[in-house]
Amino acid sequence: MPDPTPRSAEPKSWLEAGHAFAYGRHQVFYAERGDRTADTALLLIHGFPTSSWDWHRLWDALGARFARVIAPDMIGFGFSAKPKDHAYSILDQATLHEQLLAKLGVKRVHILAHDYGDTVAQELLARQLDGGTPRIESCVLLNGGLFPETHRARTIQKLLLTPVGPLLARLMGQSSFDKSFSAVFGARTQPTPLELADFWTLIRREKGHLLFPKLIGYMPERIRHRERWVGALQKTRVPLRVIDGADDPVSGAHMVARYRELVPVPDTVLLPGIGHYPQVEDPQGVLRALLEFHDRLR
Repeated sequence: MPDPTPRSAEPKSWLEAGHAFAYGRHQVFYAERGDRTADTALLLIHGFPTSSWDWHRLWDALGARFARVIAPDMIGFGFSAKPKDHAYSILDQATLHEQLLAKLGVKRVHILAHDYGDTVAQELLARQLDGGTPRIESCVLLNGGLFPETHRARTIQKLLLTPVGPLLARLMGQSSFDKSFSAVFGARTQPTPLELADFWTLIRREKGHLLFPKLIGYMPERIRHRERWVGALQKTRVPLRVIDGADDPVSGAHMVARYRELVPVPDTVLLPGIGHYPQVEDPQGVLRALLEFHDRLR
Protein backbone atom coordinates (compact mmCIF):
# COMPACT_ATOMS: atom_id res chain seq x y z
CA MET A 1 0.00 0.00 0.00
CA PRO A 2 1.44 3.41 -0.91
CA ASP A 3 2.23 5.63 2.03
CA PRO A 4 0.59 9.03 2.51
CA THR A 5 3.18 11.75 2.87
CA PRO A 6 3.25 14.15 5.84
CA ARG A 7 3.18 17.19 3.58
CA SER A 8 3.02 16.45 -0.13
CA ALA A 9 2.19 19.95 -1.37
CA GLU A 10 2.24 23.49 -0.09
CA PRO A 11 -0.84 25.57 -0.95
CA LYS A 12 1.13 27.57 -3.51
CA SER A 13 2.24 24.47 -5.41
CA TRP A 14 -1.28 23.02 -5.08
CA LEU A 15 -2.61 26.11 -6.83
CA GLU A 16 0.06 26.07 -9.53
CA ALA A 17 -0.71 22.45 -10.40
CA GLY A 18 -4.46 23.03 -10.50
CA HIS A 19 -7.05 24.04 -13.08
CA ALA A 20 -10.17 26.18 -13.29
CA PHE A 21 -13.60 25.89 -14.82
CA ALA A 22 -16.40 28.40 -15.18
CA TYR A 23 -19.35 27.93 -12.88
CA GLY A 24 -21.78 30.56 -14.02
CA ARG A 25 -19.91 33.86 -13.84
CA HIS A 26 -17.28 32.52 -11.47
CA GLN A 27 -14.06 30.54 -11.68
CA VAL A 28 -13.84 27.36 -9.64
CA PHE A 29 -10.49 25.73 -8.86
CA TYR A 30 -9.91 22.01 -9.01
CA ALA A 31 -6.93 19.71 -8.63
CA GLU A 32 -6.70 16.67 -10.88
CA ARG A 33 -4.29 13.85 -11.50
CA GLY A 34 -4.23 10.68 -13.55
CA ASP A 35 -5.76 9.78 -16.91
CA ARG A 36 -7.90 12.69 -18.07
CA THR A 37 -9.62 10.46 -20.62
CA ALA A 38 -10.88 8.01 -17.98
CA ASP A 39 -14.65 8.19 -17.57
CA THR A 40 -14.48 6.91 -13.98
CA ALA A 41 -12.91 9.03 -11.22
CA LEU A 42 -12.51 9.37 -7.48
CA LEU A 43 -14.10 12.65 -6.42
CA LEU A 44 -12.86 14.30 -3.20
CA ILE A 45 -15.32 16.71 -1.56
CA HIS A 46 -13.86 18.91 1.18
CA GLY A 47 -15.43 20.40 4.27
CA PHE A 48 -16.13 23.76 5.94
CA PRO A 49 -14.28 26.08 6.25
CA THR A 50 -11.30 24.62 4.39
CA SER A 51 -10.62 23.41 0.84
CA SER A 52 -9.33 20.70 -1.48
CA TRP A 53 -5.88 21.16 0.05
CA ASP A 54 -7.24 19.13 2.98
CA TRP A 55 -6.50 16.06 0.83
CA HIS A 56 -2.83 16.81 0.17
CA ARG A 57 -1.51 14.13 2.54
CA LEU A 58 -3.49 11.47 0.66
CA TRP A 59 -3.00 12.89 -2.83
CA ASP A 60 -0.01 10.84 -3.99
CA ALA A 61 -1.32 7.60 -2.49
CA LEU A 62 -4.75 8.06 -4.05
CA GLY A 63 -3.16 8.87 -7.39
CA ALA A 64 -1.21 5.63 -7.21
CA ARG A 65 -4.41 3.62 -6.69
CA PHE A 66 -7.09 5.36 -8.75
CA ALA A 67 -6.87 6.06 -12.47
CA ARG A 68 -8.24 9.58 -12.06
CA VAL A 69 -8.65 11.76 -8.97
CA ILE A 70 -10.49 15.11 -8.89
CA ALA A 71 -10.66 17.53 -5.97
CA PRO A 72 -12.43 20.87 -6.44
CA ASP A 73 -12.63 23.86 -4.15
CA MET A 74 -16.32 24.60 -3.79
CA ILE A 75 -17.44 28.13 -4.54
CA GLY A 76 -16.67 30.33 -1.54
CA PHE A 77 -13.71 28.18 -0.47
CA GLY A 78 -9.96 27.91 -1.03
CA PHE A 79 -8.76 29.06 -4.44
CA SER A 80 -12.24 29.29 -5.98
CA ALA A 81 -14.17 32.53 -6.41
CA LYS A 82 -15.73 33.97 -3.26
CA PRO A 83 -18.51 36.26 -4.46
CA LYS A 84 -20.31 38.22 -1.78
CA ASP A 85 -23.67 38.09 -3.55
CA HIS A 86 -23.79 34.34 -4.24
CA ALA A 87 -26.67 32.25 -2.89
CA TYR A 88 -24.54 29.67 -1.07
CA SER A 89 -26.24 26.35 -0.40
CA ILE A 90 -25.59 22.61 -0.34
CA LEU A 91 -27.91 22.24 -3.32
CA ASP A 92 -25.85 24.72 -5.32
CA GLN A 93 -22.58 23.03 -4.36
CA ALA A 94 -23.98 19.67 -5.51
CA THR A 95 -24.84 21.24 -8.87
CA LEU A 96 -21.30 22.61 -9.07
CA HIS A 97 -19.89 19.09 -8.73
CA GLU A 98 -22.32 17.74 -11.32
CA GLN A 99 -21.29 20.40 -13.82
CA LEU A 100 -17.57 19.89 -13.19
CA LEU A 101 -17.84 16.13 -13.69
CA ALA A 102 -19.87 16.61 -16.86
CA LYS A 103 -17.29 19.06 -18.20
CA LEU A 104 -14.50 16.57 -17.49
CA GLY A 105 -16.36 13.68 -19.12
CA VAL A 106 -16.78 11.68 -15.92
CA LYS A 107 -19.70 9.24 -16.16
CA ARG A 108 -19.03 7.10 -13.10
CA VAL A 109 -17.69 8.38 -9.81
CA HIS A 110 -16.46 7.11 -6.46
CA ILE A 111 -16.84 9.70 -3.68
CA LEU A 112 -14.65 10.45 -0.67
CA ALA A 113 -16.17 13.31 1.33
CA HIS A 114 -15.66 15.13 4.60
CA ASP A 115 -17.75 17.39 6.87
CA TYR A 116 -19.77 19.90 4.73
CA GLY A 117 -18.77 17.69 1.79
CA ASP A 118 -20.65 14.78 3.39
CA THR A 119 -23.86 16.75 3.04
CA VAL A 120 -23.06 17.53 -0.58
CA ALA A 121 -22.50 13.80 -1.10
CA GLN A 122 -25.86 13.03 0.54
CA GLU A 123 -27.55 15.38 -1.93
CA LEU A 124 -25.74 13.71 -4.83
CA LEU A 125 -26.92 10.31 -3.54
CA ALA A 126 -30.47 11.68 -3.35
CA ARG A 127 -30.21 12.96 -6.92
CA GLN A 128 -29.07 9.54 -8.09
CA LEU A 129 -32.21 8.08 -6.50
CA ASP A 130 -34.10 10.68 -8.54
CA GLY A 131 -32.39 9.44 -11.71
CA GLY A 132 -29.54 11.95 -11.92
CA THR A 133 -26.05 11.50 -13.33
CA PRO A 134 -23.16 10.74 -13.09
CA ARG A 135 -23.52 7.25 -11.68
CA ILE A 136 -22.14 6.99 -8.14
CA GLU A 137 -20.28 3.70 -7.73
CA SER A 138 -19.36 4.08 -4.05
CA CYS A 139 -19.28 6.67 -1.29
CA VAL A 140 -16.98 6.99 1.72
CA LEU A 141 -17.81 9.62 4.33
CA LEU A 142 -15.40 11.05 6.88
CA ASN A 143 -16.47 13.02 9.97
CA GLY A 144 -19.53 15.10 9.20
CA GLY A 145 -23.00 16.10 10.30
CA LEU A 146 -24.93 13.30 8.64
CA PHE A 147 -27.75 13.72 11.17
CA PRO A 148 -28.76 17.17 12.47
CA GLU A 149 -29.67 15.67 15.84
CA THR A 150 -26.11 14.45 16.47
CA HIS A 151 -24.22 17.46 15.08
CA ARG A 152 -22.63 19.20 18.05
CA ALA A 153 -21.96 22.60 16.56
CA ARG A 154 -19.21 24.70 18.11
CA THR A 155 -20.20 27.93 19.84
CA ILE A 156 -18.63 30.03 17.09
CA GLN A 157 -20.71 28.18 14.47
CA LYS A 158 -23.91 28.93 16.37
CA LEU A 159 -22.98 32.58 16.77
CA LEU A 160 -22.21 32.95 13.07
CA LEU A 161 -25.88 32.16 12.39
CA THR A 162 -27.05 35.07 14.56
CA PRO A 163 -27.18 38.79 13.72
CA VAL A 164 -23.71 39.22 15.25
CA GLY A 165 -22.25 36.72 12.75
CA PRO A 166 -20.91 39.31 10.28
CA LEU A 167 -19.16 41.21 13.10
CA LEU A 168 -17.59 38.02 14.45
CA ALA A 169 -16.34 37.13 10.98
CA ARG A 170 -14.71 40.56 10.59
CA LEU A 171 -13.04 40.26 14.00
CA MET A 172 -11.70 36.76 13.40
CA GLY A 173 -7.92 36.57 13.12
CA GLN A 174 -5.19 33.96 13.02
CA SER A 175 -5.06 33.45 16.79
CA SER A 176 -8.80 32.98 17.24
CA PHE A 177 -8.92 30.67 14.23
CA ASP A 178 -6.01 28.61 15.57
CA LYS A 179 -7.76 28.12 18.90
CA SER A 180 -11.16 27.10 17.51
CA PHE A 181 -9.74 24.95 14.70
CA SER A 182 -7.28 23.07 16.93
CA ALA A 183 -10.10 22.28 19.37
CA VAL A 184 -11.69 19.81 16.94
CA PHE A 185 -8.46 17.82 16.43
CA GLY A 186 -7.38 14.91 18.59
CA ALA A 187 -5.29 15.65 21.68
CA ARG A 188 -2.24 13.91 20.18
CA THR A 189 -2.80 14.90 16.55
CA GLN A 190 -2.86 18.67 16.80
CA PRO A 191 -2.09 20.72 13.68
CA THR A 192 1.34 22.33 13.55
CA PRO A 193 1.75 26.11 13.49
CA LEU A 194 2.71 25.85 9.81
CA GLU A 195 -0.42 23.85 8.99
CA LEU A 196 -2.60 26.33 10.86
CA ALA A 197 -1.02 29.21 8.97
CA ASP A 198 -1.66 27.46 5.65
CA PHE A 199 -5.28 26.67 6.47
CA TRP A 200 -5.89 30.27 7.55
CA THR A 201 -4.20 31.69 4.45
CA LEU A 202 -6.53 29.68 2.21
CA ILE A 203 -9.58 30.73 4.22
CA ARG A 204 -8.61 34.40 4.23
CA ARG A 205 -7.87 34.46 0.51
CA GLU A 206 -10.12 37.10 -1.07
CA LYS A 207 -11.53 37.72 2.45
CA GLY A 208 -13.22 34.36 2.44
CA HIS A 209 -13.70 34.46 6.23
CA LEU A 210 -16.25 37.23 5.74
CA LEU A 211 -18.47 34.68 3.99
CA PHE A 212 -18.74 32.48 7.08
CA PRO A 213 -22.21 33.80 8.04
CA LYS A 214 -23.49 32.83 4.58
CA LEU A 215 -21.64 29.53 4.27
CA ILE A 216 -22.74 28.40 7.72
CA GLY A 217 -26.28 28.30 6.37
CA TYR A 218 -25.65 24.62 5.71
CA MET A 219 -26.58 23.94 9.35
CA PRO A 220 -30.26 24.98 9.06
CA GLU A 221 -30.28 23.43 5.57
CA ARG A 222 -29.49 20.07 7.14
CA ILE A 223 -32.56 20.41 9.33
CA ARG A 224 -34.84 21.48 6.46
CA HIS A 225 -33.70 18.64 4.22
CA ARG A 226 -33.17 15.98 6.86
CA GLU A 227 -35.73 13.57 5.42
CA ARG A 228 -34.17 13.77 1.96
CA TRP A 229 -30.54 13.54 3.06
CA VAL A 230 -30.89 10.91 5.77
CA GLY A 231 -33.27 9.08 3.47
CA ALA A 232 -30.57 9.01 0.79
CA LEU A 233 -28.31 7.06 3.16
CA GLN A 234 -31.09 4.69 4.05
CA LYS A 235 -32.44 4.07 0.54
CA THR A 236 -29.35 4.12 -1.66
CA ARG A 237 -27.94 0.92 -3.12
CA VAL A 238 -24.54 2.58 -3.48
CA PRO A 239 -21.91 0.89 -1.26
CA LEU A 240 -21.25 3.17 1.74
CA ARG A 241 -18.59 3.32 4.40
CA VAL A 242 -18.08 5.82 7.23
CA ILE A 243 -14.51 6.40 8.43
CA ASP A 244 -14.64 8.54 11.54
CA GLY A 245 -12.23 10.11 13.98
CA ALA A 246 -13.72 8.88 17.25
CA ASP A 247 -12.55 11.82 19.40
CA ASP A 248 -14.13 14.49 17.22
CA PRO A 249 -16.29 16.67 19.54
CA VAL A 250 -18.52 17.67 16.61
CA SER A 251 -19.21 14.43 14.70
CA GLY A 252 -17.24 11.71 16.43
CA ALA A 253 -18.20 8.33 17.90
CA HIS A 254 -21.64 9.64 18.89
CA MET A 255 -22.45 10.30 15.22
CA VAL A 256 -21.33 6.81 14.24
CA ALA A 257 -23.60 5.34 16.93
CA ARG A 258 -26.55 7.13 15.33
CA TYR A 259 -25.46 5.98 11.87
CA ARG A 260 -25.51 2.38 13.08
CA GLU A 261 -29.05 2.88 14.39
CA LEU A 262 -30.47 4.39 11.22
CA VAL A 263 -28.59 3.02 8.20
CA PRO A 264 -29.21 -0.57 7.06
CA VAL A 265 -26.14 -2.84 7.19
CA PRO A 266 -23.86 -0.03 8.45
CA ASP A 267 -20.20 -0.23 7.47
CA THR A 268 -18.19 1.95 9.84
CA VAL A 269 -14.58 2.35 10.92
CA LEU A 270 -13.65 4.30 14.05
CA LEU A 271 -10.16 5.78 14.31
CA PRO A 272 -9.33 6.03 18.04
CA GLY A 273 -7.68 9.22 19.25
CA ILE A 274 -8.45 11.06 16.00
CA GLY A 275 -10.53 14.20 15.76
CA HIS A 276 -12.55 15.97 13.08
CA TYR A 277 -9.90 15.96 10.30
CA PRO A 278 -8.83 12.30 9.94
CA GLN A 279 -7.35 12.88 6.47
CA VAL A 280 -4.93 15.36 8.08
CA GLU A 281 -4.49 13.69 11.47
CA ASP A 282 -4.27 10.05 10.39
CA PRO A 283 -3.90 9.79 6.60
CA GLN A 284 -2.51 6.26 6.90
CA GLY A 285 -5.55 5.10 8.85
CA VAL A 286 -7.93 6.71 6.37
CA LEU A 287 -6.07 5.22 3.42
CA ARG A 288 -6.07 1.76 4.95
CA ALA A 289 -9.82 1.85 5.62
CA LEU A 290 -10.57 3.37 2.21
CA LEU A 291 -8.56 0.84 0.22
CA GLU A 292 -9.92 -2.07 2.24
CA PHE A 293 -13.41 -0.90 1.29
CA HIS A 294 -12.52 -0.50 -2.39
CA ASP A 295 -10.79 -3.88 -2.49
CA ARG A 296 -14.12 -5.47 -1.54
CA LEU A 297 -15.85 -3.73 -4.47
CA ARG A 298 -13.63 -5.39 -7.06
